[in-house]
Amino acid sequence: MAHPDRQVPDRRRSDRRRSDRRVAAAEPDQVEGRRAVREALLAGRPVRKLLVARAAHDRAVRELVALARARGVPVQVVEGRWLDRRARTGAHQGVIALAAVRPTVDLEALLAAAAARGEPPLLVLLDGIEDPQNTGAIIRVAEAAGAHGVVLRTRRASGLTPAVARASAGAVEHLPVAQVANLAQAIERLQRAGVWVVGADLRGEDLFRTHLVPPLALVIGSEGRGLSRLVRERCDRLVRIPMWGRVESLNAATACAVLLYEIRRQMLPAPSPPPGAAGPVDAAPQDRASAGRAPADRAPQGHARRAQFP
Repeated sequence: MAHPDRQVPDRRRSDRRRSDRRVAAAEPDQVEGRRAVREALLAGRPVRKLLVARAAHDRAVRELVALARARGVPVQVVEGRWLDRRARTGAHQGVIALAAVRPTVDLEALLAAAAARGEPPLLVLLDGIEDPQNTGAIIRVAEAAGAHGVVLRTRRASGLTPAVARASAGAVEHLPVAQVANLAQAIERLQRAGVWVVGADLRGEDLFRTHLVPPLALVIGSEGRGLSRLVRERCDRLVRIPMWGRVESLNAATACAVLLYEIRRQMLPAPSPPPGAAGPVDAAPQDRASAGRAPADRAPQGHARRAQFP
């Protein structure tokens, strides 16, 4: 039988861990990882304190500390093991910012963001994606592709957690995110605002033979189940990414990147013909657009708007 005195340190250690967890849970939000913390500071999110591991003193961390102090954020140096216990993600990289919760917005704010930039809306809607790594990566891709916002479900989906913020590499600080209780109803609201809704689905039309330009909302489903039935039925058009290899599909974030950048490619102005070239180069964009339009009798069934898709 173990001596009672030998059990006291373990009990105290357990008490400290419980206390650390309670303190961490009481914080409105934590931003973890060097890039995510840097973007939160640059974006002006209110940060109460920056926690830095004692052993983390390389150049990148020193620059973060200088940035925090320049913005009036107190910096506290702590032991790495204490930071490990407090972290909510698997890799904090020696820095955690205690910050105010990043507010979400409504659909109208996303449309207003597009109008403020003088652009037709380009949005990304996530249908039941629960993996925070995928959610964060999609937010990163959407921000890089110039989307005006991302829409998440409030239930059975990954919210704006520290893991999502870290996986987004800080993009969540710069891209508006809306959360809705009912994605199918949100789609109908966007359609009433004149936004075409396109879902990624294995039964859809070939992406590279489809005309896709904003105003447009792209819907990405979960890797396991894809789009839910109600969401799929409300989409104006379904598209698929053709697969030429042996794998059957791409993960959600990779598929979103392919789709968004094809949409961006189609938004580009017609290329100028090379010097001295002759031929119908200027007519190519119009030909592509007309080739991508599915006739009404080939449009997917289930929604009257599909026959009118541009």
